Amino acid sequence: MPKNSKVTQREHSSEHVTESVADLLAHEEPVDYKRSVLNVTGEAWDKQKDGEEELDAENRPAWNSKLQYILAQIGYSVGLGNVWRFPYLCQKNGGGAYLVPYLVLLIIIGLPLFFLELAVGQRIRRGSIGVWNYICPRLGGIGYASCLVCFFVGLYYNVIIGWSIFYFFKSFQYPLPWSECPIVRNGSVAVVETECERSSATTYFWYREALDISNSISESGGLNWKMTLCLLVAWSLVGLAMIKGIQSSGKLDKMLDPQVWREAATQVFFALGLGFGGVIAFSSYNKQDNNCHFDATLVSFINFFTSVLATLVVFAVLGFKANIMNEKCVVENAEKILGYLNTNVLSHDLIPPHVNFSHLTAKDYNEMYRVIMTVKEGHFKELGLDACLLEDELDKSVQGTGLAFIAFTEAMTHFPASPFWSVMFFLMLINLGLGSMIGTMSGITTPIIDTFKVRKEVFTVGCCIFAFVVGLIFVQRSGNYFVTMFDDYSATLPLTVVVILENIAVAWIYGTKKFMQELTEMLGFRPYQFYYYTWKYVSPICMAVLMTASIIQLGVSPPGYSAWIREEAAEKFLFYPTWAMAILISLIILASLPLPLVFILRQFHLVSDGSNTLSVTYKKGRMMKDISNLEDNDETRFILSKVPSETPSPMPTHRSYLGPGSNSPMEMSSAPNGRYGSGYLTAGTPESEL
Repeated sequence: MPKNSKVTQREHSSEHVTESVADLLAHEEPVDYKRSVLNVTGEAWDKQKDGEEELDAENRPAWNSKLQYILAQIGYSVGLGNVWRFPYLCQKNGGGAYLVPYLVLLIIIGLPLFFLELAVGQRIRRGSIGVWNYICPRLGGIGYASCLVCFFVGLYYNVIIGWSIFYFFKSFQYPLPWSECPIVRNGSVAVVETECERSSATTYFWYREALDISNSISESGGLNWKMTLCLLVAWSLVGLAMIKGIQSSGKLDKMLDPQVWREAATQVFFALGLGFGGVIAFSSYNKQDNNCHFDATLVSFINFFTSVLATLVVFAVLGFKANIMNEKCVVENAEKILGYLNTNVLSHDLIPPHVNFSHLTAKDYNEMYRVIMTVKEGHFKELGLDACLLEDELDKSVQGTGLAFIAFTEAMTHFPASPFWSVMFFLMLINLGLGSMIGTMSGITTPIIDTFKVRKEVFTVGCCIFAFVVGLIFVQRSGNYFVTMFDDYSATLPLTVVVILENIAVAWIYGTKKFMQELTEMLGFRPYQFYYYTWKYVSPICMAVLMTASIIQLGVSPPGYSAWIREEAAEKFLFYPTWAMAILISLIILASLPLPLVFILRQFHLVSDGSNTLSVTYKKGRMMKDISNLEDNDETRFILSKVPSETPSPMPTHRSYLGPGSNSPMEMSSAPNGRYGSGYLTAGTPESEL
């Protein structure tokens, strides 16, 4: 036994020593407690049974290869948000200028915290509940809050996959069903559907054929049976994948706007999956010596460059769509001008001589428009002419889910062999969505299965069925408005709180120096000091400022949504009614509730904090063997090889153990005839239930 070990020091000293069980475990040699003098249970050693237990401890699934794991993490982080959320935020917040705050926040918040989640998952080899129970039991609510956030996001995220499935099957037609406006008969006269004519064929198909949307969130309109079936298919695909397991899977002044930075930070969280628990769940299946720093850097920047690439494609599509809509505007207004010329409302002298109405360009129309506006200044509004500016069409570009289901579909109608490209596009969306959805569901199933030892198949099926039933609110005719509500509010603020507490739990409670030392032992090299300062100071301060800005923004600007008004064939911004505001606030409170609830329950010892769980390990990197739920006297007997009556125990009736080397000690005194057997190996990756 090393001379400088704590146990040896106790044998040669008469001083009263106070230390935790974890301190004893952290400096000694390995021992099999059943085969040593430390076997205090009185049971004989059964070699066959012991071998079965060791095999069970090593039964945790693992990635077949590093490539499989990297692809799974990329599949989780790169999803539908890269296609429509990131491009929309770029367009909304100054184009290329938005990339500056996003990249800054990715470096000082995204990458360090992504590395942190990968490291704690790989180090502790548990889902989010077990990880945060291990690091700080009083903040164990972080894991439960992550599960709730995952559940809320999964509810509406799978609806988007259902929409993709609907469009995928509709793509096997020529021409594509959204390429032209439908013709309706009014008696013997065939006319174009008014709603479609006033908007566009793709917009009409999205709002009327796909969603059959109501005019407001207050008008339910009943279930949309087509989308209900697609949602059932989507949850079936997710359930099957989860049961199979892990082996299946322009203006610079905008930069000064706090709103831009807040939205950039939120996008960083969503893009990398921070706080959801999926990152921790995936990394928990890694080997202890895996280079998670390399993984964090690689996945972070692949995600960023994928978003930039998708944005370039999206902007090209939006430009293409804007040109088509602008040409349509020019033709419609030119017909109005011709009508005014024929009825002598306008004089032919107002038309420049080089203008040819049979080949009218946008430039010629704008010149003609300015002349008419100047001459007819007093009565210009009565003419009802539009400027038909390309910039205006770009500003009207749809956002969110509509970007994929309106802009892209319209662009594909102009491609040769359009059904083929449509099938491939929506197949891509389905795969992107499923990759992220599997990671999101892993953030729920992995910690629950690890903690409560439920059967994976039963829990997964039950979870998917329950989610499908709850998700029916998203496939009623007003369902799209609930998707918007959940996307905007159910996860944003709770997710920020969760990530802040994750950062504080590791950097300030567990200890940044201790964590860095453990990473050095685990990785074989010391991480850059950059991570020490970002974990300790930069990231928590930045996130606290952003969270404050989010709360202020929520109070200053009343929440609302864009409703599609059928009679006007246009979107209109509406404020949420009182009952919808109640749901919105309830979502935020419910997702955050586990944080204070678990803290209070464990602070006042109303529930066990799991701190009396011991984990010892075997040589040669064998998995951990746990000795769980030992009472205080049993722990003392385990360490001192004494029965309770022979060992004075000044321990309190309850202790709070905050992880290895914590400041919540278990006091023990030296017994005269106390005898120590072989020591322990450093407590590495705990395989016990935390």
